[in-house]
Amino acid sequence: MRDPNYFPGLGRAIPLGIQHVLAMFVSNVTPAIIVAGAAGFGFGSNSPDFPELLYLIQMSMLFAGVATLLQTITLGPVGAALPIVQGTSFAFLPIMIPLVAGKGVDALGALFAGVILGGLFHAMLGMFIGKIRFALPPLVTGLVVTMIGLALVKVGIQYAAGGVPAKVSGAAEYGSLLNWSAALLVILVTLGLKFFARGMLSISAVLIGLIVGYVYAIAVGMLSIDAITGSWAGSAAFALPEPFKYGFEMSAAAVIGFCLMAFISAIETVGDVSGITKGGAGREATDTEIQGATYADGLGSALAGCFGAFPNTSFSQNVGLIAMTGVMSRHVVTCGAIFLILCGLVPKAGGVIRTVPIEVLGGGVIVMFGMVVAAGISMLSDVDWNRRNMVIFAISLSIGLGLQLEPDAVQYLPDTLRILLTSGLLPAAFVAITLNLVLPEELAGEATEEVSGGLSGHGKGSLPKVTRG
Repeated sequence: MRDPNYFPGLGRAIPLGIQHVLAMFVSNVTPAIIVAGAAGFGFGSNSPDFPELLYLIQMSMLFAGVATLLQTITLGPVGAALPIVQGTSFAFLPIMIPLVAGKGVDALGALFAGVILGGLFHAMLGMFIGKIRFALPPLVTGLVVTMIGLALVKVGIQYAAGGVPAKVSGAAEYGSLLNWSAALLVILVTLGLKFFARGMLSISAVLIGLIVGYVYAIAVGMLSIDAITGSWAGSAAFALPEPFKYGFEMSAAAVIGFCLMAFISAIETVGDVSGITKGGAGREATDTEIQGATYADGLGSALAGCFGAFPNTSFSQNVGLIAMTGVMSRHVVTCGAIFLILCGLVPKAGGVIRTVPIEVLGGGVIVMFGMVVAAGISMLSDVDWNRRNMVIFAISLSIGLGLQLEPDAVQYLPDTLRILLTSGLLPAAFVAITLNLVLPEELAGEATEEVSGGLSGHGKGSLPKVTRG
């Protein structure tokens, strides 16, 4: 069972594969919902372009399956031949949201051009991925992951309160107890299952929480049966993806943003490949596996962009699932990928997903994005918190988070630069990487005391060395 080529038989492979899909399903379609909401044609918008959300959801499922197949069955050097589950990446959301903010479907041409070119650049990183890892130690990657989560937690609160359209229109129900009751129920069910259940119930806690919230929304009148049946009836039973459905429009901000984020995504994939081989096979990942995984990451994203799907990356929750089940078979994940592809070819599946009330989704999003922040903090726990690293972290976080919270501070800059800076993520990453490469290994003990107010930290390496005579 530690052999990636092990096949447990269809009777076990199919349910185990679907289990992988259930573990990542909500996370996979959420970015499409958030991007549509930011663009102005998402839940509650009453936009004539609202049906486009269905297509984005459909493509998220379809190309997560295609990208996963690239990893499991491989295509020449593309793919790791390991049980790696690919899905739509949260990491790119802080880049995508400013690109589409309030611009509707018209903004998608530039967005997907960035996805395609960024994906191709990502694939190129496979040729020298091992040589750039030194520039992204836990201090940098932990900061970036934390910033991703911090950039998104606001979205969860807005959704739970009733959604951005309700807030903008001044709707009385925005922030009402009824709206929050649905979100809080999802959170409580998710926490209960995560901590007090075992096996698949624990792994699929967010999905089950959303289902319970969905039923609750029907029971209290937030969602009508007619709306569900109408969405189901109005969705096709089968539909193929359309190449370049939204056009191809060059945008410097999109291309630069997606290419820069490719570095972070590539390193995340390297970590997941290592986690799979260590947890599932008790060995280190080979250079060939890491290269193949990076190629598949990039080419899978580029292919997705051609048809209206967002960048894909390896999903860490599925790494944990492999360690828990002890089944490292890539053929199991192949079964899951085929299931995802089938869902993506059936718009009726997306038709049901888009009826989920925004408040219910908000409960799940609060949990997911909070976990992104927690994952970043966990990565930062590996940092040697000496004074040098504290200064790097402090300056990077201040600039990144500050620009994200106050975007008008750079309103007179050219559009490309303004979009990149107000993402928060890219300036924080750039400052952290640059300072980490150029600053000397240690600062003098007194160098930070004056700006830290005595709170210079007591982590490993934070205290000055004492020479004993």
